[in-house]
Amino acid sequence: MKSLLTTKLLLLILLGIMSSCGTMMNLPAEGDTSTLGEMTPYTKQLKELPAPEDKIVIGVYKFKDQTGQYKMAENGSNWSTAIPQGTTSILLKALEDSKWFRPIERENIGNLLNERQIIRSTRKEYEVAKDGKTIISDQLPPLLYAGILLEGGIISYDSNVMTGGIGARYFGIGGGTQYRQDRVTVYLRVVSSMTGEIMKTVYTSKNILSTTVNGSFFRYIDTDRILEAEMGFTQNEPVSLAVTQAIEKAVYTLILECVEDGTFRIEKVHEKEVKDLLAKHHAEQIRNEKQLVGNKFNDKERSRASVLAIVNGDLIKGDYTDAKMNIGGKVGFKYFFTDHFNTELSAGFETLENKDIVKNNFMYTELNLEYLMLPKFTVSPYAYVGIGTMFKDKNFLKYQFGGGLEYLAGNNLSLRLNAQYDMGFDDTWDNFVNGKRKDQAFHIGLGINYYIKQAKKHNIKN
Repeated sequence: MKSLLTTKLLLLILLGIMSSCGTMMNLPAEGDTSTLGEMTPYTKQLKELPAPEDKIVIGVYKFKDQTGQYKMAENGSNWSTAIPQGTTSILLKALEDSKWFRPIERENIGNLLNERQIIRSTRKEYEVAKDGKTIISDQLPPLLYAGILLEGGIISYDSNVMTGGIGARYFGIGGGTQYRQDRVTVYLRVVSSMTGEIMKTVYTSKNILSTTVNGSFFRYIDTDRILEAEMGFTQNEPVSLAVTQAIEKAVYTLILECVEDGTFRIEKVHEKEVKDLLAKHHAEQIRNEKQLVGNKFNDKERSRASVLAIVNGDLIKGDYTDAKMNIGGKVGFKYFFTDHFNTELSAGFETLENKDIVKNNFMYTELNLEYLMLPKFTVSPYAYVGIGTMFKDKNFLKYQFGGGLEYLAGNNLSLRLNAQYDMGFDDTWDNFVNGKRKDQAFHIGLGINYYIKQAKKHNIKN
């Protein structure tokens, strides 16, 4: 019997491992060959930008890490920097991909000047004499000068902007997941080399996500035998790709905004295409006004009134044992007098039962004051408190409190996960008076909250 149980458990673990995600099934067993670098979503957008009237000669002396941030270390010190130190190369690649610029070498201008001096010296040593005359070798062409310079850098790397996770364990079987968000921020500005005027400044940021998923199994098979298994994986978004994406976004934004204010010029045949790109850019700017840290947006709108319907599981907490959960429900109306606070008037039915002892059906009404914590977000916790009545053969007064989560699935419809606790003023809900504690009930439910769309106000001008 024990051998059979062990076999079943091993098969269950094997099945769980085989059905796990592709990351677990594709663990690297040998080294990969070198490949071309990955592309970010903005690499393609840069390459597809409309052509300029004339390419712009541009210089970048130094686009560097200005954060001074070192990698986090759990134990001891880590002197490796959190940000790649070759960000000038990333910026120059983005400028080249855009087809808008003629980047010139300025970061290592000393190397360039030294090499040109070597070329001059070598040519002078090998001047050719012919018919008594000296043939002077061709002179080197002059260096290009940049009409504008790009300045700026990576100004911040924020670690652990947001962390979290979830997990559970029961009878030796458990699992969980954790995540962490870091954030890198880039500033980029255009400077006129003639006047020193700063012509445009843009600012972009990129979140860097790290996640880990794990599962474990621990069980005593016998007094001297233990079965234990673990599996898991961790995935970290490469910092270099995040930095690249933030820089490419900055270059893309810089081109559009400079075209809009006339700093850069576009070919006339592409004016319609640029207008479409600018319209998308303006829409992003408007949306960005409501952006919060963590790439979250408080841009959801909930109307002032809504109707509510919830299906509950009802469980009595009375004087008898063996309480049985039954299905009930309620419908109600909500009115928001602020974005956060609303009043709810509802009515419903419930069945409170102790198995093979007592079963009572009640109709009830409730008046609640509710607080919605994040009214401008898709997911918001909420909590409420109120008073109510229950009716069977007579009225029973009660007070209740509860809370849960609301998920705004569309413009008007939201889903609610709700838990509520009822406290009675008497001890006769189960037809039996015993002890000092009054009868109580617990409800857990799932429902919908439909926000009634309100007509927009229009200003009438005479």
